[in-house]
Amino acid sequence: MWLGAIKLALNAGTHIYKKKKETQMLMADAQAQHASKMARGELEFSGKLLEARQNDYKDEVVLAILTLPIIILAWGVWSDDPAAMEKIKIFFEHFQALPSWFTNLWILVCASIFGIKGTQIFRGGKK
Repeated sequence: MWLGAIKLALNAGTHIYKKKKETQMLMADAQAQHASKMARGELEFSGKLLEARQNDYKDEVVLAILTLPIIILAWGVWSDDPAAMEKIKIFFEHFQALPSWFTNLWILVCASIFGIKGTQIFRGGKK
């Protein structure tokens, strides 16, 4: 009696496992076939990520804002204007004096815009 029940349970488990693996293989085949049709141009890409990023300029704006101090610094160095360099020096001294919560928040926002997980900043670099 026990032997029959164990055999039945083992057969059922094996069957379920086999069907699960077959389903995974069929899904992988379907994904590959769909991707190849998109690559050949037979299907239009319907991914939400591509649609969301087509008219999205926030990455470029943030990159421009982050690049601006470097451009100003370079202009100050190459212009040989002592007054401009003094103002740039004062700017960076004040920028360095910003509170850490603000700079961490700014880094986190920029990282999230570019798709980087920046939450380690608030946890001291620990994952």
